[in-house]
Amino acid sequence: MAFASTFRRVLSGSSTASSILQSQLGSIRLSSTLTSPKLFICGLSRLTTDEKLTEAFSPFGQLIEAKVIKDRDSGRSKGFGFVTYATIKEAEEAREKMNAKFLDGWVIFVDPATPREPRRPPQPEPQPSETGFRTNKTIGWCG
Repeated sequence: MAFASTFRRVLSGSSTASSILQSQLGSIRLSSTLTSPKLFICGLSRLTTDEKLTEAFSPFGQLIEAKVIKDRDSGRSKGFGFVTYATIKEAEEAREKMNAKFLDGWVIFVDPATPREPRRPPQPEPQPSETGFRTNKTIGWCG
């Protein structure tokens, strides 16, 4: 009910309601501070290169690295990349200014980078038995 009355005040143009809404949004924004100077950039065009990413993000501070992740086989961009700044303050400014902006005709989104989850080791191929059959754990016997 309180939300509906606040929403009505915002629509009617009440300055106190808009200041309340702005303070609430501001407190949400302040709680999302970065813990690392590395940013994850998604929504990149297939034509975006490391140089274009560096050019777009360099106005916000000293860049340590700007890397577009590419497919091993085709060499084309996978549509995401990472940008690392010298300080967290510079990374926060870049995140605020570049999130939901256009780069090479595509809208990009800037989020804090998270550590990569460890991969499971590859499972060994099942060896056929003396009878020529191998065991498939999900189905049973197959040949």
